[in-house]
Amino acid sequence: MEGRLKLYYNPMSRAAITRWVLEEVGADYELVHLDFEAGENRRADFLSINPMGKLPTLVLPDGTVMTESAAIAAHLADRYPDAGLAPAMGTSERATYYRWLFFAPSCIEPAASEVMMRRDSAPLPKKSVGWGSYDDVIDTLESQLSPGPYLTGDRFTAADLIIAATLRWMTLFGAPRLETSNPIQAFIERATDRAAYRRSQASG
Repeated sequence: MEGRLKLYYNPMSRAAITRWVLEEVGADYELVHLDFEAGENRRADFLSINPMGKLPTLVLPDGTVMTESAAIAAHLADRYPDAGLAPAMGTSERATYYRWLFFAPSCIEPAASEVMMRRDSAPLPKKSVGWGSYDDVIDTLESQLSPGPYLTGDRFTAADLIIAATLRWMTLFGAPRLETSNPIQAFIERATDRAAYRRSQASG
């Protein structure tokens, strides 16, 4: 891909996930730091790029704006195929990859938000929400991760990156069951024991 990408970034946001993907694929990119305390993500110039005022926001060389961590990861994995972050199109491995790539935003995050932010409320009805329940989500993850090493088998993909990054953050914020789950913690450790992850944690 010709040209440089621009990532609007704060290390305490989901933009940290996108930076990890960028390091995995070896992209040429610029970091544009936004100070949340100063309200820089709510300034008119940034809102003209992303009206949600949220991160990550990635601008492609042709000016196309991308948001949503999983969508960005899927695009970058396809745009930089030599990085090997996505199974071949049309394969069963690719189908499994898609399943888990979008499991974090559609199941893990809302389930964790419910259980952590609505502690004094009754759980939402399982039949009414796409994630069922928090315990359903964690049970499903543990079952998939127990064989290891990765979600689709022996190969690390963008789906593993998205899930591992999400689980790491949820562990830090004290989401139930995560810290004591051997399959989940072993998975996080494997995924973050990568040079690209370490580069993504550097200041810059």
